Order: sequence, then structure tokens, then C-alpha cells
Amino acid sequence: MIDPIRSTQPAAPAASPAPASAPAAAPAPGGFQDVLATKLATAGPAAPLRFSGHALDRIQRRGTDLGANELARLQDGVARAAAKGGRDSLVLVDGTAFVVSVPNRTVITAVDQGHMREQVFTNIDSAVIA
Repeated sequence: MIDPIRSTQPAAPAASPAPASAPAAAPAPGGFQDVLATKLATAGPAAPLRFSGHALDRIQRRGTDLGANELARLQDGVARAAAKGGRDSLVLVDGTAFVVSVPNRTVITAVDQGHMREQVFTNIDSAVIA
């Protein structure tokens, strides 16, 4: 009789789990792909610019003329900065400098030519003359 405790016979190998071969699930509607596509579509050149409260205050207090033509040139400058990968850009339109968060399409501040002397623009990665 063989003593089960002292047996030298190898134990049966443990069953290994079968590799997962389930097909990849298709993206659910409203998933990451759809959200990304929507964001890219709305962040394109046709998306309107927004102005921060600080920028609006600067434009109003200094009487900066921002008509339809200047606004169109500013939007074009932001679109050009976005096409080149700009994130925080200085966009010059005539005598006014606008610092713009390109991904957010938000004008952060505006400085007219009369107040531009001795100004230093920091935290920008690109400049566009529109």
C-alpha cells in the first residue's frame, strides 16, 4: 500500500485558465470616440471665440475698436495658431495684442498700442500677426 503523504509520484498539473479570446467590444454610442469627434468638431476654426471677463474689461476701458473685420482677423489668427499647434498665443491685430488660450478659444487679455510700451508677454508659445 502506498502512503499518500510520502508518495513520490508527481501531482497532476493544475488546470490553467483558458486564454481570453473574446472579441473586442465595439465602442458604445456616446463613448470616447464620439466625445472626441464632437470636441474636435466644435473646437475647429468655425467655433466662436470667447472673451474672459478680464479681456472684456480691458477692451471696454481702453475703448479698443473690435468690429466685425477685426474680430474675423482675430479668429483667423487663432485658427492659424491652432493649425501650427499653438496653445497660448499672442495674436496681433492692427495695434492691439490679444493673448489667447488656443485650445479653449478664449481671449485672456487685450493690450492696445498705447499701453503696449514696456509690456512683457510671458507664458506664450507662439505669435501671429493677423
